[in-house]
Amino acid sequence: MPKSRVRKKAVYTPPSDVLPSSATVARKKGPSPAWYPAAMGVVLLLGLIYIVVNYLAGERVPVMKDLGGWNFAIGFGLLVGGLGMAVRWR
Repeated sequence: MPKSRVRKKAVYTPPSDVLPSSATVARKKGPSPAWYPAAMGVVLLLGLIYIVVNYLAGERVPVMKDLGGWNFAIGFGLLVGGLGMAVRWR
């Protein structure tokens, strides 16, 4: 069987008005600092511990007793903050 002829295509170069200028190119962000995952873990654990303590001893802790239902907002707020940190971790 005869081999078909290979066609060579010219390399595409976009016009200069389409290329982004150096002023509009976003700066790449580097990796997160070494302490960031530890801080994220601490915030997540604080939220979890706060909710567990609220369930187990919330009526015996004076500050938690006064806050009432806001204890859940504080605990889940800490958890959401930790998850927000996890999303931004590089």
